[in-house]
Parts: sequence; structure tokens; C-alpha cells
Amino acid sequence: MNETDRPTGPTAPAGPAAAHPGPSRAPRVHYAWVVAGVALLVLLGSAGFRSAPSLMMDALHTEFGWSMGTISSATSVNLTLYGLTAPFAAALMDRFGVRLVVVCALLTISVGAGLTMLMRQPWQLVLCWGVLVGLGSGSMAGAFATTITGRWFRARQGLVTGVLTAAGAAGNLVFLPLGAWLVEQHGWRSAVVVVSLAATAVAVPVLLLMRERPADLGLFPYGATEAPPVPATGGGALARSLRVLRSVSRTRAFWLLATSFAICGATTAGLVGTHFIPAAHDHGLPVTTAASLLALIGVFDVIGTVASGWFTDRFDAGRLLVVYYALRGLSLLVLPQLFAGSLEPPILAFVIFYGLDWVATVPPTVALCRRHFGEDAPIVFGWVLACHQVGAAAVAGLAGFARDALGDYDLAWYAAGGLCAVAVLLCLALRSTAAADRTAPVLS
Repeated sequence: MNETDRPTGPTAPAGPAAAHPGPSRAPRVHYAWVVAGVALLVLLGSAGFRSAPSLMMDALHTEFGWSMGTISSATSVNLTLYGLTAPFAAALMDRFGVRLVVVCALLTISVGAGLTMLMRQPWQLVLCWGVLVGLGSGSMAGAFATTITGRWFRARQGLVTGVLTAAGAAGNLVFLPLGAWLVEQHGWRSAVVVVSLAATAVAVPVLLLMRERPADLGLFPYGATEAPPVPATGGGALARSLRVLRSVSRTRAFWLLATSFAICGATTAGLVGTHFIPAAHDHGLPVTTAASLLALIGVFDVIGTVASGWFTDRFDAGRLLVVYYALRGLSLLVLPQLFAGSLEPPILAFVIFYGLDWVATVPPTVALCRRHFGEDAPIVFGWVLACHQVGAAAVAGLAGFARDALGDYDLAWYAAGGLCAVAVLLCLALRSTAAADRTAPVLS
């Protein structure tokens, strides 16, 4: 084991860290891995909670007569708030603590899902699943994983980011088949009851095990050999988030990252995550089978995202993004020809290929945020993620209305493939960004 891999605990921290004296010897298992485990559980649950609307679209259409566009509008609001909450959540975590913010977010999801059982009008779906679940999920978005890895790890940051990002896919893997079975056998209300209860249950280990910083336990971050500087947390979370946005919006790197990540959201959560199940059902595939395919995408997403984290520790992040977006675009362009009324090898091939690429973009995007924006990377990534979700929200709604107007999703798949080509060009431009822009300090 080399020096950067060794879990390290301080023996005599200097300066501000002296208030948290360390143990005389390092623990066998660094507490960073406990915190990462709790974060993994939170992100697993959050992903499962967000996947429920795609399972309920046909059931809500049948029971209430609402169009796909109307139902998709709730998903659009959810995705928008999921993204817009992220940068403020990162600042709130700095100000009030990760544990408080995450527990409040989980309880908000629980309330929003629970109230869905009482709805009778479309605006109530927008309020419960769009607003409440969107705000709760957004507070545990990618900025949460970035905050955890930034505070607790110096070694293995890319790998841990990949594992935490893959938790989203694993959450879908667990919940999608279960949720589809519940919706089919017991109605959509049974699925939202499970979401509500599970969100409350996940809050318990957060309360018991989550800690804010290694210094609270007298430790250095995993792989560090000295105490990190004590971050400044003065000022309101809203003001700080907006200050960071104002500063980074003057850089070319931010807009290239934000726009390419908006396309990432449009082609994953917005289109495939929201509409793959109803699109497959349009071709005669049972909802439970389509949900299982989407969950299988999650299996390969876990592999692809963890591998992407490993690659990010070793290869140029910008080059990785070029490859990922190019492969994703090709897979989406051929998807309309692969749907069938039964489970066939071509659609399984798509699931494997697309799954490996689903959110493999996150570890290199986080790495680029750290490279360009330093200590403000969690908040900057929060704003980049906000753009991701705005892109997802726009396509989630537009694809639903396109389905209502055209009778199928073919145009949406082709347009998504074209957007991936645009993302490739943006990432190539990012790689050529001037060194002065890449290293410009961000004042927050």
C-alpha cells in the first residue's frame, strides 16, 4: 500500500484543526468509508424514489384520463427543481451541515410521495411529485456526492465519485422491478406508499452515522498527510451560491461544462429515464418487462460509472467525455429500430451498451469542475447539475407532447442522438480552453 492509499489520522494537528485532536494511531478502517457507505445508501434511495413516475404514467393515464404530456409536466417540474436545488443544497450543507440537510430532504420526499395518494387533479401531481419530491431529491443530488468526496477523500476521489454516482443506477435496479410489480398487482398507490416509508427509513442511518468533516473525529481526509484548510462558511447559502455563479459565469469552461451536461440530462433522465418504459409499451412490451430492462441498464451503469471513476483517476477527463457522448449518440440513433413486442437480442444489446454509458459522464465532469474551480467545485457542480436537470426537464416534457402529437417517440430518439453530437463538439472545445481560463480562481 503506498502513501496516498494509507488511511491517515493526525497525531498533532496544527492551527484550527488543533481543536479536534487526533488519535495516537490511525483506525483500521478510516471513517471516510463509513460516511461514503451512508452516502451510498442515501443516493440508492433517492434514485429509487425518482424512478416512480415513469412506472405510473400508464396507470395515471388510465385512471384519470390525463395525457402523457400532462403527466410528463410533473416530471419536468421534478427534474427542474432537482437541478436548481443542487447548488443551494451544497451551500446549505456547508452552512448547516450535511446531516440536517439530508434528513430534511428525505422527510420532504416522504411527505410528497405520501400526499400523492390523495390527489385528484393534475396540479396536485405537479405539487406533490413535481415540487416536494423534486426539492427533496435535489438536495441529495450530485452536489451531495461531490461534497462527501471533497471533504473526506484525497486519494481515490474519482473512484468514490464513480461509486456514489453509480448508486443512482443501483437504486433503479432495486426499485424499478419492485415498483412495476406493485403497480401491476396492487395499483400505483402501493408504489408511492413504499417510497414514502423508505424515505423515512433511510433518514435513520443518516442521523446515527453521518459526520460532517474528518476533523470532527480527529482525522485527516483519507489519503491526506496534513489537515486541509478550514473552509469559510460565513454568509447566507443563497448569497454564496449566487456569488459563485456570478464568478464562474464569466469563464468559458463553465458554459461548456454546463451546456454539455444539459445535453447529458436531456438524453438520460429526461428521455430514457422518463419515456423508455412507455415507449417500449407502445411496441407491445409489458410494463414489467420494460421496467426490468430499464433496471438492467442500471446494472451496467454501475459497472460503467465505477469504471469511469477509475478511468478519471488515470486519463484526461475531457477526452473521456468526448468518447462517452459519441457512443451514447450512436446508441440512441439506432434505438427506434430495436423495439419489439417481445424481448429480443437487439434491445438487450442496446441495454448493455447504453447502460455502460448512462452516467459515466459524471466522474470526469466532477473532475473538471475541481480542476477549474477548486474549493468551490461542489457549488459549481451544483450549477452544472442544474443545467443537466433543466435539459432533462425540457426533453421530458417535449417528448411527452411529441408522443401525443405524433403517436410515437421516434423523433425524440433521433433528436437526442443529434444532441450528443453537439456535446462532442462542446467537449472538444473544452479541451482546448486556454490554461488561464482553466486555472482562474473563483472568489466565493
